[in-house]
Amino acid sequence: MTKTAIITGGGSGLGQSTAIRMAQEGINIAVVDVSEKGGNETVEKVKAHGVDAIFIKADVSKAEEVKKYVDETMEKFGSVDYFFNNAGISGSGKYYLDTTIEEIEQIVGINLLGALYGVRYVAEVMLKNGGGAIVNTASSAGVIGQDSVVTYSATKHGIIGLTKSMVAEYAKDGLRVNAIAPGPTETPMVKTFFEANPQMKENATSGIPQKRLGTPEEVAELVTFLLTSKAEYINGEVIRIDGGFTSTK
Repeated sequence: MTKTAIITGGGSGLGQSTAIRMAQEGINIAVVDVSEKGGNETVEKVKAHGVDAIFIKADVSKAEEVKKYVDETMEKFGSVDYFFNNAGISGSGKYYLDTTIEEIEQIVGINLLGALYGVRYVAEVMLKNGGGAIVNTASSAGVIGQDSVVTYSATKHGIIGLTKSMVAEYAKDGLRVNAIAPGPTETPMVKTFFEANPQMKENATSGIPQKRLGTPEEVAELVTFLLTSKAEYINGEVIRIDGGFTSTK
């Protein structure tokens, strides 16, 4: 039976690249995003590899919309085997005391509550069917402290706690949960952030031992490996993919 993956934030960046990479492995994809244009674009790219795909529009900060994307995936494909819990936003790049309460709430709602809701409803389905694999998107800002991204960093540290604690509770039941911690990567979100904060791009690149940003395709390879059976005994790990960025911190 063909396996199925849900990918949130699947309309661009890491989500889109991972959807395409997993389609190459013969996996059906449920693409979840708030952007209809990006989500439908990903669906077309996925279908070009001979598998099936659907787009589900959802605001992941709302629990009812998260439950809806899980329910619709089950209705279409009958299973959820893999989950790339990836949707997120970076914020304005302002120092914490200059950010608004509205920005804090938005980042926490999408990055942390969205991830918690996703794991809640996906894991419930997976455990009923004997298990499954989840990869949560953390960040280099989830393993070290960084200025200008205080709220974002707090949510990404939370993602790591979510990852490890789910393993403590449910690994015995067949659930695998890992996290990735990408450094600065050439995604649309990061490009927009650096356009608004050009000095931060220069600082980030110079601080990476490999002296370049990562690519979405490199991250997609890691996610695909962690989700599939090739990584059956990797559980509760936080894998850094940052060109050595955090190794020097």
